[in-house]
Amino acid sequence: MASDPSNDLLDSLIKQYQSLPGALLPLLHAIQDTFGFIPDRAVAPVATALNLSRAEVHGVLTYYHHFRTEAPARHVIQVCRAEACQSMGSSDLYAHICATTGCKPATDPDTQATTSEDGSISVEPVYCLGLCATAPSLQWNDRQYARVTPARFDALAASHQAMLAEVSR
Repeated sequence: MASDPSNDLLDSLIKQYQSLPGALLPLLHAIQDTFGFIPDRAVAPVATALNLSRAEVHGVLTYYHHFRTEAPARHVIQVCRAEACQSMGSSDLYAHICATTGCKPATDPDTQATTSEDGSISVEPVYCLGLCATAPSLQWNDRQYARVTPARFDALAASHQAMLAEVSR
């Protein structure tokens, strides 16, 4: 039986990082950058390679909001919920984004993500994007945007839809 290429890729990443001092965070970042998330099946081999318990690896995964243990939506919109952005209207922006994207607002938008019914868009809280002087800010997939108003979000959404249409042609 042939080996699973994704298992081979995971093994390769572990070998590449395991000898680095403090290898856990760089290795987890590499795994997420490669797969889009940290699959459950990665925890045990990472723990073994780094001489850690599975609980220690799991603790790091759940402590840092950046790490995902499930495949992300096609579009991830992270809305800054830190004080500077909240003082400049990020709560209203979050409500507008949810209404525009069809995502049901989370019970606690400061800590919970919400995903559209079709699973294509996820709206997540994040603390902080480092754009405090130009609040409110958001990150759409890997690109940051500052001074985002509901109207500016609508323009961003339209440009993203136009880009998607070009790519699918």
